[in-house]
Parts: sequence; C-alpha cells; structure tokens
Amino acid sequence: MPRAGLSTTAVVDAAVQVIDEHGASQLTLAAVAARCGVATPSLYKHVGNLAELRTLVGLRVLDELADRFTEAATGRSGAEAVTALMHAYRAYATAHPARYAAMPVDPLHQPELAAAGLRQLQVIQAALRPWQLGPSAQVHAIRRLRVMAHGFASLESAGGFGLPEDLDETYRQLIDSFLDTL
Repeated sequence: MPRAGLSTTAVVDAAVQVIDEHGASQLTLAAVAARCGVATPSLYKHVGNLAELRTLVGLRVLDELADRFTEAATGRSGAEAVTALMHAYRAYATAHPARYAAMPVDPLHQPELAAAGLRQLQVIQAALRPWQLGPSAQVHAIRRLRVMAHGFASLESAGGFGLPEDLDETYRQLIDSFLDTL
C-alpha cells in the first residue's frame, strides 16, 4: 500500500527540489526517497525507475515553460508577443537553471513528451503569425529565437557575462536583432 501523502506528483515535486538544490546530475531515486522520508523501494509504487522519473521531471519543466510562454504572450501580438515570450524564456531559465537544464532538448520526438513540446511550439508559432512566414521560414525563425534565448540565459546562469554593461540592455538588443530578421 502506498505511503499516505506520497503520490507520483509528490515524487516529481521532490525530484525537482533535488535538481534545484543539487543539479540534474545528482538526481537519484535514493535522493528523492530521502527527500520524501521513505525508503527507496517505496518510490516504485509511483515511478517505475529513474528513467521514468527523469521523463516526468522533463514533462514538468516543459509544462512550466509552456505555461510561462502562454501567460507572457496572451493578449499580445507581433513584436510585443515575441518580446514578452523571450523575456519569459530568460526569466524561467535564470530563475531555475538546474531545472531548466533538465528539460529534454528534443521533446517532439519522444512520445511521452511530444504534447508538452508541441504546446511550447504552438505559443511561439502564434507569436510569429503576424509575419506570415512560410513553413520553412517559420522553422528557421523558431530555431533562431530558441538559440538566442537559450544561449543568453544559459550563459547568464553560468556567470558567463563578466563585462560591466547592463545585461538587460544586451538582451533588449538581442530581441531587437531577432525581430529585425523577421
């Protein structure tokens, strides 16, 4: 019988906490069990193995980011929507760098993650709709947006910007550069 209060959601919550505190490389069933106050075998009532837990964590991160994208872009269009979306991307990645790093890089090709990945993609596509890009141009634009936001946020989270100029201004210029390519 499962321990009272322990559920798959609670196990994923604990896994995310382990990742936030110690990094994705430190995610183990033993660490999650300790966080939950149970023996490791108790987790098997809620997750099949570490690989499944990593998938569930990836799904959580994808959903969180898609929620942020949706919230940022809703009620906006064109450059305003793209700008808000890129700011939401940076804010999430810098607020939760270890969790962000646990996000699968190609969820559209993993059946259990495809819906969450598609949700993110659809928000970006909607933000880009005013430019009426053809299918190929849209793919390239989405890739550019992702590379710019991911690269900037990843470098920022890792302390990679040591020069004194304002990071917000640099990011604003990056967004403007992206918008100019559309």
